[in-house]
Amino acid sequence: MSRIGKKPIELPSQVKLSFSPDGGVSAEGPKGKLNWSLPKEIKGRVEGSTVVFERGGEDRKSRALHGLSRALVNNMITGVATGFTRDLEIHGVGFKAAVQGKILNLSLGFSHPVLFDIPEGIKVTVAENTKLKIEGIDRQLVGQVAADIRSYYPPEPYKGKGVRYAGEKINRMICEQSFIKR
Repeated sequence: MSRIGKKPIELPSQVKLSFSPDGGVSAEGPKGKLNWSLPKEIKGRVEGSTVVFERGGEDRKSRALHGLSRALVNNMITGVATGFTRDLEIHGVGFKAAVQGKILNLSLGFSHPVLFDIPEGIKVTVAENTKLKIEGIDRQLVGQVAADIRSYYPPEPYKGKGVRYAGEKINRMICEQSFIKR
C-alpha cells in the first residue's frame, strides 16, 4: 500500500465532495468549487466524514497514482475550505510592485515595467510596495503564479536583489578580491 494513499482524508463539515462514475471529483466549499478527474486506476468514495481511495492493481504506476490522487484531492478540500497563500518579497533599490485591475505592474530595474496578467481565480495584494501576497483555492496555480513572478528577477547571490519567497534564504557570495596576494 501507498503510505500516503492509504490514509483517509477527514472531510470538513462545510465542504461537499462528490465522485462521479466516470472518475471525476468535485469539491465545493465556502471559498469556491474545484473539479479534477481521477486516473482510471484509482477509485475514491466518501464514507461518512472521511474520504478513502483504493487502487485497482499492484503495479508501479498504480501505486504511484494512489498517493498522488489522495494528495491532490486533499489539496482540493483544503483549498475550497481555507484557501492557499504564498508571500513574495522584492529586494532592491527602486524595486516595487502595484496591482492595476487584473495586471501586476513590477518595476525591477529594467528599462521597462514588467506586466504580469493575473490568472482567473488568483488574488494578488501588494503591501508596502515590496511585499506581495498571492491567494487562491488551487494550490498548484498559486505556486505556479508565485514561481512565474519570481522568475522575472530571481535573487542574485552578490547583493541579494530580486524577487524571493518570504523567508527564503539566499546564499550570498563574496566577490573576488584581486588585491589580496596569495
